[in-house]
Amino acid sequence: MTKFVFVTGGVVSSLGKGIASASLAETDLDLGHYERFIETRMKKANNFTTGQIYKSVLEKERRGDYLGKTVQVIPHVTNEIQEFVKRGAGFDTPDAVDVAIVEIGGTVGDIESLPFLEAVRQLSLRLGPNNAAFVHLTYVPWIAAAGELKTKPTQHTVQKLREIGIQPDALLCRADRAIPDDERDKISLFTNVAQWGVISMPDVDTIYKVPRVLHEQGLDGLICDKLRLNTPPANLKRWDDLVYETEHPQGEVTIAMVGKYVDLSDSYKSVNEALRHAGMKNHVRVKIEHVDSETITDDTVSRLAKFDAILVPGGFGKRGIEGKINTARFARENKVPYLGICLGMQVATIEFARHVAGLKDANSTEFEPGSPNPVIALITEWKDADGSIKTRDENSDLGGTMRLGAQSSDVAKGTLAHKIYGDVVTERHRHRYEANVNYLDTLRKSGLVISALTQREHLTEIVELPQSAHPWFVGVQFHPEFKSTPWDGHPLFNAFIKAALDHQAAGKNLKVVA
Repeated sequence: MTKFVFVTGGVVSSLGKGIASASLAETDLDLGHYERFIETRMKKANNFTTGQIYKSVLEKERRGDYLGKTVQVIPHVTNEIQEFVKRGAGFDTPDAVDVAIVEIGGTVGDIESLPFLEAVRQLSLRLGPNNAAFVHLTYVPWIAAAGELKTKPTQHTVQKLREIGIQPDALLCRADRAIPDDERDKISLFTNVAQWGVISMPDVDTIYKVPRVLHEQGLDGLICDKLRLNTPPANLKRWDDLVYETEHPQGEVTIAMVGKYVDLSDSYKSVNEALRHAGMKNHVRVKIEHVDSETITDDTVSRLAKFDAILVPGGFGKRGIEGKINTARFARENKVPYLGICLGMQVATIEFARHVAGLKDANSTEFEPGSPNPVIALITEWKDADGSIKTRDENSDLGGTMRLGAQSSDVAKGTLAHKIYGDVVTERHRHRYEANVNYLDTLRKSGLVISALTQREHLTEIVELPQSAHPWFVGVQFHPEFKSTPWDGHPLFNAFIKAALDHQAAGKNLKVVA
């Protein structure tokens, strides 16, 4: 039978449930951490939301599955949550996992998480003894004026959890410092958690130290004992090697990440991590400087000259687009290594169309629905049967028209992309707009290299500049950051950071083109 570890959080959000859960597994935002830590590709069943639960319940009610009974949170919603949890674990199927770690989003005490907590309480009861364990993350603040750590918030969050009927087996106590034994004893006394189950989780300078921090306090052993699992001794050598690599770089490169979400640290979390992974593969520290694309104009674009490479990440909406286009032009004209991801590829295509291919009004219909040269557009906007350009349906379903998930395409031989990927590229997608197939020949004749196209729809996957014209300029329609791991990095990011090193070694003797 599959055994379950349920991970909850209290006091405040953003305590690091994802990192703690992934570290406990030791074997992306949160799904990203799981994939990076355990090197496993997550599926649709590995994540679900409140909206999906209620949608499923309502559909069942409409079909008559409940035989006309009044639909209630208990048992209908809670049963549905349990079914989703078991489905993610492959419960009672040939693909069932031995242990499933289930993170419950939100904060204990909030109304949003109550049905989920009740559902996993019921599930643990149905699973029977030694088949479920509960790990609760909490926060122990340091009050500077008093000069001491305060355990009261932790006492209260565990009290709320116990009121629901859940007794945690372990408490992971986040703090800005190590929690002394006397405070751990106090927490143990007031929460009914054994002293060895009160785990100190001080802030660390790299998330890759977390598995050892937890292991040295015996969390993995505690969980294995609770679940009656016979496991060999943990071998954390690869984690130790990883930490050593992060702390002993042989150099440093500085990357400009030009986007519009510069004040939101999690907006480009996976891209940040992928860059750091590639830095470790190249034995350098990667310093990332976020640049607000709205501040990049013709007069200010030269400020990008100080960077070793430039990255324009994905995004939606018109704000800051011209700054991104200016960025792509600067990188192209000054031979600065450039990586455009999703929207970053699209703005590079627009820039090339305007300033090289002579399509002065080139744009995306996302930003200018009436553009006379829509080099980027929805597939439905490419052309009507009579040859006229389609116009956007303002009432279109934004989510329903997205290209999602992993897709494969052939890579043209002799290209930079082929050196990186080989014959086939398979990456994940999350976007609506595509490079307009009607403009590809014009762009090619002007020198843009289309490195990869999907076979059926001829959707552009990778564009680049010839290496005779630029040392490293690549745009990709997909999101390669989702497949990066700390140990291997990702071939595209690895090559990008190598290009940044080469650019740095060349002395960055730029003749800045205004």
